[in-house]
Amino acid sequence: MGALLVRDKRILATGYNGAPTGLPHCEEVGCRREQLGIPSGQRPELCRGLHAEQNAIVQAALHGVSVRGAVLYCTNQPCVICAKMLINAAVKRIVYEVEYPDELAVEMLTEAGVELDRLEPEAAKEPA
Repeated sequence: MGALLVRDKRILATGYNGAPTGLPHCEEVGCRREQLGIPSGQRPELCRGLHAEQNAIVQAALHGVSVRGAVLYCTNQPCVICAKMLINAAVKRIVYEVEYPDELAVEMLTEAGVELDRLEPEAAKEPA
């Protein structure tokens, strides 16, 4: 999964799903949620990794880059944790490709006035 924060046609920060800097990824040490039989999208606090959106916000903060008014381009629709962070970071629009089963995230983003745009899947596009 990946994420780009963009403003005025300039990339402000990037992020990808992964463990915190310097720590092993779950592919190396095993996935706790998988070991506990927890389905995808549930109990994210038990995961070693950060989502791409979270890492993009952290990278911007680490380098002193404001993301106020930015557009987030990401692989998946953000989860509720990422949605709350994006709202507080004043991101104005989110463009994503893959739906994510998190109604609360959509509800909160809509309530906060964050524009949500889903890209049309490649298979559904007609040839030019």
